[in-house]
Amino acid sequence: MQQMKEILTRLFGHERLSRAEARQVLYDVSHGNYNHLQVASFITVYQMRPITVQELQGFRDALLELCVPFPLDGEEAIDIVGTGGDHKNTFNVSTISAVVVAGAGYKVVKHGSYGVSSTVGSSNVLMEMGYQFTNDTGVLRRQLNRSNMCFLHAPLFHPAMKEVVPVRKQLGMKTFFNMLGPLVNPAQPSHQLLGTFSLELSRLYHYIMQETGRRFSIVYSLDGYDEASLTGPFKLRTNEEDLILTPAALGKPQLTQQSLYGGETEADAAAIFRNVLNNEGTSAQFDVVTANAGLAIHNLHPQQSLADSIEEAKESLLSGRARQAFDKLLNS
Repeated sequence: MQQMKEILTRLFGHERLSRAEARQVLYDVSHGNYNHLQVASFITVYQMRPITVQELQGFRDALLELCVPFPLDGEEAIDIVGTGGDHKNTFNVSTISAVVVAGAGYKVVKHGSYGVSSTVGSSNVLMEMGYQFTNDTGVLRRQLNRSNMCFLHAPLFHPAMKEVVPVRKQLGMKTFFNMLGPLVNPAQPSHQLLGTFSLELSRLYHYIMQETGRRFSIVYSLDGYDEASLTGPFKLRTNEEDLILTPAALGKPQLTQQSLYGGETEADAAAIFRNVLNNEGTSAQFDVVTANAGLAIHNLHPQQSLADSIEEAKESLLSGRARQAFDKLLNS
């Protein structure tokens, strides 16, 4: 184990960690080998300068090595997840979109946790709606088979992270751990739709996901959202393309930030969730959910047009199949 004093001295001297060094440091942090003051100092370094690809890869390597695995055994599945940290307090777009994709007949293994930039994250809203978190692979496999979806609650799958929870809470700010969340789904599904809170982070994700060999779509709305918000143009990076798309390119109107507001409580978030699944939400909520679900379906079927993929998402919602998938998830 390298002494944290030595690591901090190097980092404060503007040095960078190699991938192997970054992996070892986070491995030691996760095993409680450093005190909370040292960990806070280490985290703060990355508030003052950008993280490198090698450092992010090394941190990711450590968390995947230490996580509770959920093997898919070659079964095709997708995760739809954002980093959070965009401070937009939108409703739970990625979580509802995941349900819509499951309703369309595709397997979804969603990874998520409590809210970061919004009052209510995916774990908060699912807990409010009665979903029971588990890392029992038998239960999760049954949910996936019955409803086309299961949810991997990050704290149960990354127990090593408990060492940094108190530090993150006391710091009360976005840290590099927010960058790691979407990259460390224990299932490492064959497909991912990833949202990032910055253009620079979407570039880093692009490098990392290319190395994995899995299919990916990375989204960053140019006005700061970690999803295709339809509030303006957004960047879309895939295995083959690097595009800037507008809402009109998806056959959608441009939305206002206010129309995506997620409320202040878990009850607010759950009410929006139910309304959208029951086709009682607003037109803006319908448009942004079907846009993101459509992007996910297009990731699964890149040979299909984006317009047709969005139509599949619409049909999942309008037919009630999305609602049925969610009911099956809760009752599996």
